[in-house]
Amino acid sequence: MDYKKSKAPTNTVTHNLMDFCNETGNIYESVVIMSKRANQISQKMKEDLSKKLKEFASTNDNLEETFENREQIEISRYYEKLPKPSLMAADEFLHHDIYFRNPAKDKENLHD
Repeated sequence: MDYKKSKAPTNTVTHNLMDFCNETGNIYESVVIMSKRANQISQKMKEDLSKKLKEFASTNDNLEETFENREQIEISRYYEKLPKPSLMAADEFLHHDIYFRNPAKDKENLHD
């Protein structure tokens, strides 16, 4: 799922804890899945932002020539207004948009 099209809330939302247990049966496993997904989203956002800001990087390291670029500020503001990666991951998890598997459980099922 593209983080730019995410419909996740930008503020914290209170959820029923049991909603996170439904799919995995274990709240801790659900938290690990969401945290790994949040890290993926965060890395992707950071890469995209770095690529866009790299276009504005100056080759001179002169402090006197430092100036504010309006486009650069707008890009930064856009990324600041996006929902946090943890909120996006929780939203994706609750809407079953995350694919995950547990290799330990897969091994148990093979041995049964």
